[in-house]
Amino acid sequence: MRRLFASLSSPLRLAAVLALAGWLAGCASTPGVEAQRPVRVKVFVAAMFEIGKNTGDRAGEFQHWYERYWKDATPIAVPGALGPVYCNADGVCGAVLGMGKVNSSSSMQAILLNPRFDFSQAYYVISGVAGTPPSRGTIGEVNWATWLVDYDLGHRWAPEENKAGEPTFMPRKGYEEYRRFQLNPQLVGWAMKLSADTPLKDADSARSYRLRYPDAAARRAPFVGTGTHMTGDTFFHGPGMSKQAQYIAKLYGADDYVITEMEAAAITLVIKRTHGTDRVMSLRGAVNFDQGSPGETTLQHLDPAPGQTAGGFAETVANIEAVGSRVVDHIVTHWPQWQAGVPPLR
Repeated sequence: MRRLFASLSSPLRLAAVLALAGWLAGCASTPGVEAQRPVRVKVFVAAMFEIGKNTGDRAGEFQHWYERYWKDATPIAVPGALGPVYCNADGVCGAVLGMGKVNSSSSMQAILLNPRFDFSQAYYVISGVAGTPPSRGTIGEVNWATWLVDYDLGHRWAPEENKAGEPTFMPRKGYEEYRRFQLNPQLVGWAMKLSADTPLKDADSARSYRLRYPDAAARRAPFVGTGTHMTGDTFFHGPGMSKQAQYIAKLYGADDYVITEMEAAAITLVIKRTHGTDRVMSLRGAVNFDQGSPGETTLQHLDPAPGQTAGGFAETVANIEAVGSRVVDHIVTHWPQWQAGVPPLR
């Protein structure tokens, strides 16, 4: 190309340069090039799994979000992520990241680092189902995290190898900066202000199942609350493990443990290293208790007989989106007040 230009006379060389500039300018204005500009993400909704299709069948964690925001969206493939990202014209994006800490956080990192997206002002809703201790929660409730705590980082040993009644967990030194996260209290306050009165669905099967538990919290109708979400790749179960989770929450200076899940702390660590945590929200709906009812062994609760499950799953995933979308819609509708940071809570 350089030799070609050099061989031309000055007038022809100038004409060629102008023609090339015009061609490049035309390319920049074509739809194909325009589409490659980064999507400016206002809110990113992360789900962990979907049961089947994104719409039209039994809903998992993603379907209600998809049907509200992305039914007409074109999927954007992201190398390294479990599934595609969907975005609408308002800057609301979302994806299924995968279950477990490694699965979900690797997907989140791939999406955050992909040049197709601009996350510089984005808010995040980490959304999914969870368990809850019967002393603090109930089936169908929806809960905003005040703290995220990693359940796995530490030392554990068998109870029979310990002094009777003493904890079988000790934190591992050196992990202080990524074993717990306090989420922005002002953002949590906004989330509760906008969503606390959301009408929630319930199921007859969940109502009857709650009666197996004597705890007042377990027998409550679904509600919107807050507390510590405990992230663990181990699907821990039983009163002993539940007590240990509460011990860890208190050991770390967090609020009461109210939700057990498998991803949020890991996803938040990835977001922290790229954009900080001030705009991160964790939203979970309880679909099971973290232990059996009195007279039921932990193994029986983990492997229930047919018809002995809690029920209420369909209602809970609908509740999660109903609560979360109130916050998402408010942020997008009032974007001039939110784009620079969480506004003062009024």
